Amino acid sequence: MDLSQYQTFRVAACDLNGRMRGKRVPGDYASKLAKGSVRMPLSALNVDIFGADIDGSPLVFETGDADGILMPTDRGPMPVPWLAVDQPLVPMVMHYDDGTPFEGDPRHALVSVLDRFAARGWQVVAATELEFTLVDDSGDTLETVRDPRNGRRLTAPGVLSLAQMDAFDPFLSALYQGCQDMGIPAQTATSEAGIGQFEITLNHQNALRAADDTWAFKTLIKGLARQHGFAASFMAKPFADDAGNGMHLHFSVLDAEGRNIFDDGGDAGTDLMRAAVAGCVAAMPGSTLIFAPHANSYTRLVPGAHAPTGAGWAYENRTAAIRIPGGPPVARRIEHRVAGGDITPYLIFSAILGAAITGIEDGMTPPAPLTGNAYEQDLPQLAPDWKTAIDRFETDPMVARIFSPGMIRNLVMTKRQELRLMSAIPEDEHWKTYLETV
Repeated sequence: MDLSQYQTFRVAACDLNGRMRGKRVPGDYASKLAKGSVRMPLSALNVDIFGADIDGSPLVFETGDADGILMPTDRGPMPVPWLAVDQPLVPMVMHYDDGTPFEGDPRHALVSVLDRFAARGWQVVAATELEFTLVDDSGDTLETVRDPRNGRRLTAPGVLSLAQMDAFDPFLSALYQGCQDMGIPAQTATSEAGIGQFEITLNHQNALRAADDTWAFKTLIKGLARQHGFAASFMAKPFADDAGNGMHLHFSVLDAEGRNIFDDGGDAGTDLMRAAVAGCVAAMPGSTLIFAPHANSYTRLVPGAHAPTGAGWAYENRTAAIRIPGGPPVARRIEHRVAGGDITPYLIFSAILGAAITGIEDGMTPPAPLTGNAYEQDLPQLAPDWKTAIDRFETDPMVARIFSPGMIRNLVMTKRQELRLMSAIPEDEHWKTYLETV
């Protein structure tokens, strides 16, 4: 894509809440991008959910709010189908002036984790399943979406309903076209258990590219929904009495010859797979903040509410937090089912894959696989509330194996500020903060 032919284009990096932070620049910037000519305060990736600086942040008060340099990622420019004027988006990543990676950039956190796999000659292949809910936010209260065919509000879920998908076909068709234009490998779309809720799966690919695409995909969905007269919400729980939105991450690991290291030729999987599972199980309680990063997240993480809250694993069991799906052994993979749809893609990939490689490095052994309903079993639990999740994340030894001290510090400071501010807002008003931001 020749960016110089456009009047303007966009550059953006990912902040700690998964929001795009960047600039609109003229087309003649195209030749300058790789030279580090686009600068932005380091603190821009460490603002809170409201877009405000973090009180006492060393990025502001110890460095004088110094600039970093934005460099283009290898994802390359992509079109922006939700805008009326054609202006591509160039994904960027933040560096210090001397060229070293800025540790507060979530994408760098994932690269650091993937480097641990690459040191063994391995490549991670991953895919995501994303749930979102179409809603009507035109009034003072959040309402269920209206059926575009008749203008009446949806009042019941349409689990796997083709009729409900037909009602929203113009939006879904635009979404598939947008994915094709942006190079995002969208696969199946289904109508889910919530009112106006859908799930889209993305195809398995290189894990860094999968995270890049998940980040862009969430923005695409929200932008196209607005074009079609409603909003798309990734809030973990848009409506208190309805199903929440989750995000599942599937991954496997290939060796230098392209062989799946989880494949033992049968259903059980290899010792390496079980070590990766053990790492994921061990890291789960301390990583709750990554799976559930917002106040609204904890209305979904309720025991027995079809969102896993116990750290356990099982074969072909959707009630378990970690599931080993069936199918051909060559495709053996791990499915991590805990996260809400409101996550930051790079951080969730980092937390899960970082836990897996730590389990492999330490030769960890998992507990016995679960049988039956995992919701009813006595398991180590995720943090029960936002404050506990923040406190655990700050001090957990497994978290310290995955994330840098700077990333841990920045995220903890950000979330403590958000916790204080959100506690002053009535819970039934939280959607006004989170609808557009997660």
